[in-house]
Amino acid sequence: MSLDPKIEQKIKLLEEKYAQMGQDLDGYLDGLLLSNYLTYWDYTQVETLLTLQNPKTDFPDEMIFIMYHQITELYFKLCLHEFEQIANNGRDIQPNGHDKGWKDKIETDFFVTRVMRINRYFEALTKSFEIMIDGMEKEQFLRYRMALLPASGFQSAQYRMIEISSTDFINLVDKEIRPNYIGKNAAIEELMQHIYWNKGATELATGKKTLTLKQFEKKYSAKFIELANNYKTKNIWAKYKSLPAKEQENQNLINALKQLDVNVNINWPLVHYKSAVRYLQQNTEDIAATGGTNWQKYLPPRFQKRVFYPELWTALELEDWGKGWVETNVFKIKS
Repeated sequence: MSLDPKIEQKIKLLEEKYAQMGQDLDGYLDGLLLSNYLTYWDYTQVETLLTLQNPKTDFPDEMIFIMYHQITELYFKLCLHEFEQIANNGRDIQPNGHDKGWKDKIETDFFVTRVMRINRYFEALTKSFEIMIDGMEKEQFLRYRMALLPASGFQSAQYRMIEISSTDFINLVDKEIRPNYIGKNAAIEELMQHIYWNKGATELATGKKTLTLKQFEKKYSAKFIELANNYKTKNIWAKYKSLPAKEQENQNLINALKQLDVNVNINWPLVHYKSAVRYLQQNTEDIAATGGTNWQKYLPPRFQKRVFYPELWTALELEDWGKGWVETNVFKIKS
């Protein structure tokens, strides 16, 4: 009995695949015969995943708090997966499954598609943040949050990695210090001393670094510096500028980059701001966030003026950075 020609062709391709690795196809076929069928729960590791929620108190709403932050980190991981593909031009996977490695140059269509993926991840997060804004009892939150000190969402390393992957590092330097370094070839290590987020984790009363920031720097500073050095020529803006001049005029790409700027630097911090107003703002005083982070000055984009791609925006748009969102979503002013 002869084999189906399609099966014969696939066996031939498998022999070539394993021969390139000095392996024998026969042994792998034996393994295939002996292995069990894959199940959903094994593939997704769902049972392990569902054991990773360990609240520190007995308040029921703390489970919402911890799970939403874990969901956020999974979305951030998806974003970083796309950033890596953009940085390295994408993998050239052939129909036969052979991987021909990274391409020499990024293709515009590939670039647009991956940036749009990142935008969708952030938009899903932003839209779902009502879970944090209106989905917990304020009284419970104000109690169980005290058991979380000095941990803070400020300490999300993946979010910082997204920022570093998105733009030239100079755009992450504190806006008051930034002019001193524009046009200079300063080392990342020096620029890191003036990173904008330091102001978000200073003690409200003394201006000193909080324990939250000290912990964060100790664990991740070296990793951030390594990533920033690696992405000097591979961040999103660098990849955009590496395109031929004509392709830099691609309106779909420009729109996708501007939307990424808005999603990361306006929409995401401001839904956090809205949540902070809901839970931490009082009639007589504002409550400090966990770890003493300065949410009042740190979250609103108008204070940070953090923009990944300033060259793509007009002077007026930069001046009013984030203003429209605040008017619509916080003060309920409609245009």
